[in-house]
Amino acid sequence: MQHDDVIWSVINKNFCSFKVRTKVGRFCRNEYNLTGLCNRNSCPLANSQYATVREEKGICYLYMKTIERSHFPNRLWEKVKLSRNYEKAIEQINTQLMYWPNFIKHKCKQRFTKMTQYLIRVRRLTMKKQKKLVPLSKKVERRERRREAKALVAAQVDRAIEKELLDRLKKGTYGDIYNFPAHAFDKALDKEGEEDEEEEEEEDEQESEGEVEYVAEDEFEESDISDLEDMDAESSSEDDTEKPPAIPKKKRPRVEIEYEQEPSTSRTTS
Repeated sequence: MQHDDVIWSVINKNFCSFKVRTKVGRFCRNEYNLTGLCNRNSCPLANSQYATVREEKGICYLYMKTIERSHFPNRLWEKVKLSRNYEKAIEQINTQLMYWPNFIKHKCKQRFTKMTQYLIRVRRLTMKKQKKLVPLSKKVERRERRREAKALVAAQVDRAIEKELLDRLKKGTYGDIYNFPAHAFDKALDKEGEEDEEEEEEEDEQESEGEVEYVAEDEFEESDISDLEDMDAESSSEDDTEKPPAIPKKKRPRVEIEYEQEPSTSRTTS
């Protein structure tokens, strides 16, 4: 047999796992609590006839508890699905809680109104585009920074060692002590020689940019003359192509003329 007054006297004066004391007041953490406050009317443990509204995955349900089912813990709460339409849901609450206390009926409607309001706000926010904040670990950033610095130092050291070894090989410091591959050494020397030649050519071009020279006709090379002739030939060919095409003359019919000669008659005199 359940005694609500005895249960509340124990919960109110002694320990309750759902009770939270603050400077403002006492609150209840039970998921079936109707108001969230720890008092006689709102306590779901000390009331054998109790009702509340809960939300599960965007759908609101009305939970009701009666004393007739108190000896069946697995069937203690009756669950009724509420309509998505606000007016129809209020009518369902009125019909289900017709003979219940006014306090529970009013608080269930108030709780359902608050839930519908925040569900509407949730749907609106999900439809809008929102920025997603991605957390960055400071430890990972520091680790990557240290690795980059170490890799840069190692690359500089490798280049310095390679340059120093090439200089010593050029000078013949080691002699025949080490058996280096000849093609690798020659390749490195060729690269350096090409770089030096490119630098010298660039310097010569920069120096000869502002100089003025005078050249005689005899010093004109044949290649330059041939280049000029090619340019003249190209220009003349371009002029020929630009001339309008000649109109072809009409051919006259061919006529053959034949002459006939008469035989000459000789006269004899006696």
